[in-house]
Amino acid sequence: MREPHHTFIIAEAGVNHNGDVNTAIRLIDAAKEAGADAVKFQTFKAENLVTREAPKAKYQKSTTGSGNQFDMLKALELSFNDHLILENYCDEKKIKFLSTPFDFESVDLLEKIGVEFYKTSSGDLTNTPLLAYIAKQGKPMIVSTGMANLGEVESAVEAMKQTGNDQISLLHCTSNYPTAMEDVNLNAMITLRNAFMLPIGYSDHTLGIEVPIAAVALGAEIIEKHLTLDKKMEGPDHQASLEPNELKKMIKSIRNIEQSFGDGIKSCQTSEENTKSVARKSIVARYDLKKGDKLTLSNLDFKRPGSGVSPRYINLVINRRIVRDIKQDERITFDLLE
Repeated sequence: MREPHHTFIIAEAGVNHNGDVNTAIRLIDAAKEAGADAVKFQTFKAENLVTREAPKAKYQKSTTGSGNQFDMLKALELSFNDHLILENYCDEKKIKFLSTPFDFESVDLLEKIGVEFYKTSSGDLTNTPLLAYIAKQGKPMIVSTGMANLGEVESAVEAMKQTGNDQISLLHCTSNYPTAMEDVNLNAMITLRNAFMLPIGYSDHTLGIEVPIAAVALGAEIIEKHLTLDKKMEGPDHQASLEPNELKKMIKSIRNIEQSFGDGIKSCQTSEENTKSVARKSIVARYDLKKGDKLTLSNLDFKRPGSGVSPRYINLVINRRIVRDIKQDERITFDLLE
């Protein structure tokens, strides 16, 4: 799923289409234009996802007002035909279609469409029956771990691996919308990698673009970030999402960071060669010297440019005599020495 030094970037359209397939298509266009590798939606039936009395989360109340989750989610469902339209449009635009299933029926729907891999939500990390059902499809899984402790992640990983599917990537996440910087705990992503020896990434709910960029620098192989056409639109997730120009800026920054990784070999870069010749120093005569004079630390100096003998070889120069007169600041070379 990941090329060398290429972070897999998911534009999380989620439910920011507000139940309208044409808005969803515009989100696909925006994700493609921004340079994302995949655009992700959410697949669910409200009847299978929540009870009719399930309360809204605090952030959902602040963005959508009072009421219950059922009514809110029912208005955000996409039909099977909508999914086909969106998957076909993604194929046409050459961007990967991805959706998070929230129930068994939704997994079956995505299987009919022929999705290449799955993304699961933080809310379902402890829903091991659903995780196992998805894992049995035999496809790669990207698993968000918001709200979880390490033991809960371990149980989830075990439930998936017991099906014979070990194609698992773990995303660190903080499930608050938006997430305050002090709650990001980005080092927990490293903890996940060390604990499970699986590919890791980061699903971001902060308001800016800095944390996903930092996550890539720390080794994230996958980045997920919410996308909206307009943060002022009605709906639960728009305010904690990026608008298209912001997503494009984030992705450009990540691609720049990737280029900076290099091969890890410490060496002088070709672009440094000119600077090297003028910035480094050579051993030079501190003042005019006569043929036969012995070179010492008192009659030598170290000055730019670096086209003579390097100061690192001073022990090969001192206490040797010169074979001709040398002018002040003249660079010492080995052919001047007895």
